Amino acid sequence: MIEKINNYLEEAKEFVATSLDEIETFRIQFMGKKGIINDLFSEFKNVPRENKKDVGQKLNELKVSIQEKINSLKENLGDKSEDNSDIDMSLPGDPLKQGTRHPISIVRNEIIDIFKRLGFTISEGPEIEDDWHVFSALNFPEEHPARDMQDTFFIEKNPDILLRTHTSSVQVRIMENTHPPIRTISPGRVFRNEAISARAHCIFHQVEGLYIDENVSFADLKQTLLYFAKEMFGEKTEIRLRPSYFPFTEPSAEMDVACNICGGKGCNVCKYTGWLEILGCGMVDPNVLDSCGIDSKKYTGFAFGMGIERITMLKYGIKDLRLYFENDVRFLDQFKSVL
Repeated sequence: MIEKINNYLEEAKEFVATSLDEIETFRIQFMGKKGIINDLFSEFKNVPRENKKDVGQKLNELKVSIQEKINSLKENLGDKSEDNSDIDMSLPGDPLKQGTRHPISIVRNEIIDIFKRLGFTISEGPEIEDDWHVFSALNFPEEHPARDMQDTFFIEKNPDILLRTHTSSVQVRIMENTHPPIRTISPGRVFRNEAISARAHCIFHQVEGLYIDENVSFADLKQTLLYFAKEMFGEKTEIRLRPSYFPFTEPSAEMDVACNICGGKGCNVCKYTGWLEILGCGMVDPNVLDSCGIDSKKYTGFAFGMGIERITMLKYGIKDLRLYFENDVRFLDQFKSVL
């Protein structure tokens, strides 16, 4: 039996492999469940007692030798494949392009941070809404033009369900379920059936604010918006409030900021006026408070709403808001340095 083992040792010593498949075949031949080494251990039971020590040592030598041979073959084959490879493993890897936040997201987060410093909370709601939360609760008359299909995307199967035209619908939900004082902003995406141009789009983003408490005045509204404008555009920012009309506020106003794209000289963005309207605002109409279950004789409040696209245009000097939706990497790369 010792002679048989020596023959196997010699056979293993001379074996040469050129592939992993050949090495695996060699391993199974010797080390498999039905391999040579298992057969030899089975025969070992019949070896005379006086020869068991010598035969056992030889069997272990064969087992160790076969395992070392397999390891050696794999190492040699690995080195050989590396030598023949066309890949230079010392070369640096391909660099990964650094992404950036979208300018709309940057400005949205900045607006939220400013109002958070004033104690406003963040509220969100559904983009698909019902007529009550978008129009009726906000004092829109039945004949109001905003209800017309030219301005609003109604769901065809149910004319009382629509894509929200403003995030004021979130404010209605807050007023219905929260007891004053209320101080919240509602950022989100809104939809209107408008022609797409450099200054308008059918999809855009808004941030609307609401503050309700006892003895809230228009002066509180003005100072809040002045603080926001100076924080967003700089300490020297000029604003103006113009009388306006909204069904859900009375009195109402629109706020303009001096156009920094043209320096007040006039351009296509500011319609050559030198001013750019950025938001509408006003004191919450008592009818809205009563509709939402808030006592209008005890509480007053103000509301405002701004388009994030318009703010972004003014802040970064962007002349065409269609750029926001084109996903042009050249445009987005300009905001890599913006936190």
